[in-house]
Amino acid sequence: MIANYHTHTYRCRHASGSEEEYVLNSINNGIKILGFSDHAPFKFPDGSESGYRVPTDEAENYFEVISELRKKYKDQIEIHIGFEMEYYPLYFNDMLSFVKSLGAEYLILGQHFIGNERPNGKPSSYSETTNQDLKEYVDCVVAAIKTKKFSYVAHPDIFNFKGDEQIYRKEMKRICLASKKYNIPLEINFLGIGENRHYPNPVFWEVAGEVGCKAIFGCDAHKPDKTFQPDIEAIAQGIADKNGITVLKTIKLKKL
Repeated sequence: MIANYHTHTYRCRHASGSEEEYVLNSINNGIKILGFSDHAPFKFPDGSESGYRVPTDEAENYFEVISELRKKYKDQIEIHIGFEMEYYPLYFNDMLSFVKSLGAEYLILGQHFIGNERPNGKPSSYSETTNQDLKEYVDCVVAAIKTKKFSYVAHPDIFNFKGDEQIYRKEMKRICLASKKYNIPLEINFLGIGENRHYPNPVFWEVAGEVGCKAIFGCDAHKPDKTFQPDIEAIAQGIADKNGITVLKTIKLKKL
C-alpha cells in the first residue's frame, strides 16, 4: 500500500494523535501519498453542529497545520487536504460551498446517516433498519456518486441491514452500477476489519465483484499507527481477490 486517502485528526473528537505523528508513521512505513479527510465541518440552519465533525471554528486551523506539514515533508511524502462528507439532499450544496471556501482539495463519501441527519435522520449503522431505510441510504449514495464531487465511496457497506439478502443485493447493486458507470472506486475499509464491525460485508463485495467495480484501500485512521496495517491489508486484499476485484494503488482526486 502506497497511498491512504482516509485519515482523521483529533478534531473530530473520536481520533487521537497529532497530524505530524500520522505523517511520520506514514513516511517511516513507505506510504507515498497521505490524504487527510476528517469529518467535514458544517453548521445546520438552527446553528447546531454534529458532535463527530471538525468544529467550524477549528476548520481553518485544520488547513493551516496540515499545510505546514506538507511544506515541511514535501520531499518525503505527498500530502492532500480534504474531508469525509455525507450527501444530505437538503444541505449538500451548502456543505459543498463551505468546504470549497476552506480550500478542500477532495472529498470522500461517508454516508453515516440515512437522509439528512437533521432533524430526524437515522444512523446508517443503526441495528433496527427497514427496507425503506436501505432504499433511502442507497438513493443518497447513488445521488452522491452522480454529483462527481466525491473521489471515492468510503465504507459503502456501512449500512447495517438484517433483512432479506435478495433485497440487500438488489439495492446494493445500484451503488455498484453507479460506481462502475461514473468510475468512482469503492473502499474496503480497514477500520471495519480491524474492529470486527459489520463491514466489510461479504455479500456487498460479492455484488461489487459481479458488477466489475474497482476498489481502493482506506485505513480510516483514527490513530497515527493505523496509517500502516499490513495484517489488515492482507485481509482486505483477500476480500478483493476472492471476488475478482481490482484494487487501485492510487486515484486521481476529483476537483471540487
